[in-house]
Amino acid sequence: MARLTRAQSQERNRARVLSAAREEFTELGFREAKIDGIAERAGLTRGAVYSNFPGKRALYFAVLADLAARAPEAPGPEPGRDAREALGAFARAWVGRLPLATDGAHGPAWLAMDLMPEILADERTRRPFAQLMKLDAILLGLALERLRPPGAPPERQVRVAEAALTTLHGATQMAAAAPGFVEPFDVVSVCERLVGLELGGGLPIVPPVPPARPLDRPWSPPREPEPADLVRGGQADLTADGVVAVLGLHRLEAVEEAVRAAPPGAQVTAVMVTGDPGELAALARLVVAGLCGCLRESFPAAAWPRLRVVPDDSGALAAAAGVAAGDDTETALRVAGGRVVARADGRGACHAAASAPAPDRSGAERHG
Repeated sequence: MARLTRAQSQERNRARVLSAAREEFTELGFREAKIDGIAERAGLTRGAVYSNFPGKRALYFAVLADLAARAPEAPGPEPGRDAREALGAFARAWVGRLPLATDGAHGPAWLAMDLMPEILADERTRRPFAQLMKLDAILLGLALERLRPPGAPPERQVRVAEAALTTLHGATQMAAAAPGFVEPFDVVSVCERLVGLELGGGLPIVPPVPPARPLDRPWSPPREPEPADLVRGGQADLTADGVVAVLGLHRLEAVEEAVRAAPPGAQVTAVMVTGDPGELAALARLVVAGLCGCLRESFPAAAWPRLRVVPDDSGALAAAAGVAAGDDTETALRVAGGRVVARADGRGACHAAASAPAPDRSGAERHG
């Protein structure tokens, strides 16, 4: 039998640790689970566990993110669903994943019940989580906007999405704190009635920012491992014409500026980076993948938002863009014809790059 390479051995050990941790958390709950117990289940040393994960909370986030990525999804709906129907279906998919009062106290359905307390326990997790929720609301709001009736005036639906997610996260916490109190059908009805509410608030205000710097250099993002798109569940083509925004976990909401300013049909990609990949990268994948799984179940494919979200745990994509991965990073590239034609850095970079002029096929400039 051929010997495993070092990378293969590390990947195998990581998978063993994740599997053992899932068993430990399921049987004992997050609070009572121990790193020593996880190591024993995995047949590894305590040091081997810590060589893959910096701590128990990071391992907990990784287990939940792995489960979210593997969760089976119902077939997507047929075209013709309106915004109210889609948001109701989204809410049904969400509450269908909540534990029931009759479920065992430490069974699989209760595995995620310690997630919010762990997020609240530390400013290092609260601040990124707030921005991840902003990104979730942007994704859901953009999907709702694509289902507006023909001829209806365009209206930003991100505020409606924020209200729906507040309702659904509240239902999640009540299912944990007071089992049996939440009536799932009532939660669905509340979410359906949010569609059409006048909540106020227009497009996000973009402060005056310098224009993007014109460039002309090749754009060659790494292809190994293939970048994953959390929105659609497949691989992301980062070479297509459009905007690539490299955003730290404190700046995720800025991607809406790129979506609103980009020309029709242009691809917009948010590359998520963090200065703490050992713990926060898994949290980011968990929060976005959980929302997008429900979105794909409930919204027809034609309504999925014109936005791709790609996690960059290793920082390889950020490095290709010439960016140091950090939680406050905001850099945006305008890509056309396989080349970077404009770049902006700092606050307002997403808007500046998306609204920058791009060269046409003849080499003359046209405004994007």
